[in-house]
Amino acid sequence: MSLTKLSGAFIRSAAYERRFLTKNLWDLSMVVWLPLITVLMIWWIFSQTQITDLPIGVMDQDNGPVANTAVRYLEASPTLTVRQLYYSDTEAQAAILQRDVYAIVVIPENFSRNILSGKSAPLVLRVNAQYGTHSGIIQTSVQAVAGTLSAGVEIQRLVKKGMSPAQAAIAYSPIKIQRVSLFNAATNYQQFLASTVIPALLHILAMVIGATTIGRELRDKNLGHWYGFINKHQSGHKVDEPASILVILFGLLGKYFWPTVAYSVWAMLALWLATPQTSVAIGSIVTTYIGLILLMMLSFWLGAIFTLGAFSLRMGLSSTAFISAPSYAFAGVTFPYIAISDSAKHWSDALPLTHYLKLHIAQLQMQAPVAVSLPIVYGLTLATGIAMVLTALLTKRALAHPERWGAR
Repeated sequence: MSLTKLSGAFIRSAAYERRFLTKNLWDLSMVVWLPLITVLMIWWIFSQTQITDLPIGVMDQDNGPVANTAVRYLEASPTLTVRQLYYSDTEAQAAILQRDVYAIVVIPENFSRNILSGKSAPLVLRVNAQYGTHSGIIQTSVQAVAGTLSAGVEIQRLVKKGMSPAQAAIAYSPIKIQRVSLFNAATNYQQFLASTVIPALLHILAMVIGATTIGRELRDKNLGHWYGFINKHQSGHKVDEPASILVILFGLLGKYFWPTVAYSVWAMLALWLATPQTSVAIGSIVTTYIGLILLMMLSFWLGAIFTLGAFSLRMGLSSTAFISAPSYAFAGVTFPYIAISDSAKHWSDALPLTHYLKLHIAQLQMQAPVAVSLPIVYGLTLATGIAMVLTALLTKRALAHPERWGAR
């Protein structure tokens, strides 16, 4: 098989696909406009990098001086805002059910008197734990307010007994936690969520493109026409020979050439948006970019494999949705990987997005040495190569069974 013939198959297939995309604006939008809008919209949604002013309510059943101070401290917390004071459990419950507030802080009766007399005085927090992120931030903030208030009262009491303020502070809390945040010290949610959600969404779109690009040839019974178009002599005459794997492979590379170029640009845009917050080594950026390109290519081929395997575009799209849509939930970004069940771990390990996001977080957010992530790059490269060969074999099988073309 001459290289000229293979390059001809690639070029003719790329030209075939270019003509189709210019005449079909919806398919062109899937390649160009939809991923661009997705990337920019996700980044805009998370443009406020910190979670602030989560609304809470307060039921002050004491109205004493310490209780008033507690309310002021809650309002002063940057992550909380006291939306309203409630005077009955019914009002408070209705506010939580309607999501006017995410928590209610109850200051019980005799709160100030018990504190000033040295008795225990609980500050009750009723939080809607259905929302894990909201709940965690509210609990941490209210705990900080309670700790500050408690420390102030106790230190004042010790000072009144004749102890110096410094000694009183040490006596109140002799052991303290010195917390050192190694990565994402500012708890930047744009860095935490947006930079990882964008590759996940591009992965979904790429699998859909992979399924539709070859699937529409099957659905419209044009697969034979496509192969005949790319498999020609230099004179332009058709070749009456059995379908060649190499010609099919180079033809498929040409068919997916424009989506690969477009998604390479969107991948570059996604990484450009993800890196300005921190100083990242150029080697880490290049490694992450290569990993993202490999993920996009693998997604194209996987979408094609599902469609060709089933001889149906509809089944191909259903399979890509089943695999790609929930893959972010298994990737260990929002839920700890070590906490999921063993069967879920096996499923997670089989998903390419899981491995790419490990690379992404290690290189861009934890700034690990490039060598740490090289096995993932090798693995994605191998998986992409295997998927390409498998797609070519399935295409050859599809060409041999024209009676099965036309399925939806």
